[in-house]
Amino acid sequence: MAGKGLAPSDSKRPLGAALLAASATFSLFLIGALIWGWSVFYAPGPSARQGDTTIVVLPSGAGVSAIGATLKQAGVIRSTDMFKAAVTLTGADRKLRAGEYEVPSGASLRSVISLLVEGRVVRHYVTLPEGWSSAQAFDILMAEELLTGQIEIPEEGTLWPDTYEITRGESRASVIARMQRAHDRNLAELWAQRSPNTVVSSPEEAVILASIVEKETAVAEERPMVASVFSNRIRLGMRLESDPTIIYGITQGRPLGRGIRRSELDRRTDWNTYQIDGLPPTPIANPGREAITAVLNPPRSDALFFVADGTGGHAFASTYAEHQQNVARWRAIERQRQGLPPAEVPLQVEPAPETGADITILPRGTRPE
Repeated sequence: MAGKGLAPSDSKRPLGAALLAASATFSLFLIGALIWGWSVFYAPGPSARQGDTTIVVLPSGAGVSAIGATLKQAGVIRSTDMFKAAVTLTGADRKLRAGEYEVPSGASLRSVISLLVEGRVVRHYVTLPEGWSSAQAFDILMAEELLTGQIEIPEEGTLWPDTYEITRGESRASVIARMQRAHDRNLAELWAQRSPNTVVSSPEEAVILASIVEKETAVAEERPMVASVFSNRIRLGMRLESDPTIIYGITQGRPLGRGIRRSELDRRTDWNTYQIDGLPPTPIANPGREAITAVLNPPRSDALFFVADGTGGHAFASTYAEHQQNVARWRAIERQRQGLPPAEVPLQVEPAPETGADITILPRGTRPE
């Protein structure tokens, strides 16, 4: 009698059992891997090597591998491979943004990736205030440690006062170039909107006169009237006689730090408008939009003089007699502030010390000896 073979159903049982066992093992392995990966994804990351944060700069155009290597080198992630796997599985690999990041100490891999996807970069700014000179702009940029490279002092009046965003490692020359491009763009726009009442004949003259207006008053609302005074004086052939031009001839754009001396008032420089006719050869600062607008669109007035009024602003006058009265009031305020008794003799008109915009304008031919 021939031997009996196994039934078909019986022969498949060991194979099925093996497959089920293998499937269960794989599932357990997969679950374990997912749990491990999940824990790594959310677990605290490395501590900062110094302080509470780590600065990481990711250059534009860097790929996932390069970004992971940079993060690993900086010590903010433990594994480049885990980073690559995490950004791939979450779809973040196409959303990572370049820039400078400040990664908190112990940040999880998830937190690091979120930081890069949301683009929460560290932003840095430098500000060139209105009326600051190119020498002062040079000092600002050279003192900024994030910037690189050497620069020369830019030509006076070619920089646009504003706040500029900078990036770590950016060259100082590139920041200067941005300031100059902004100046050219804004000046062209303002020049196109000039009124027939302006006394300047070129954009360059507009910047020169606006720089004097800018240095004469820190009160924005006064710029149009100051521009009107200087415009009127130019029309009448009077000297501008502006104290800030004396200072620029001495310091070339840096603060004087004291009052103007009689010898400096009498000393002729290319910028001393007590000694020269018309406009100086260059601006004395970098004027802003309001000062340039005031020069290009001065209000009509008959004012020829102004002096500090004790409130931070100025008193304007159309006659020298009226101006002398304003000067006397200002001198009385000065004496009161110094704790001195009221003057008993006629007050002599002098250039005021370098205290903001508190200055006195004297008509040509009446400067005290």
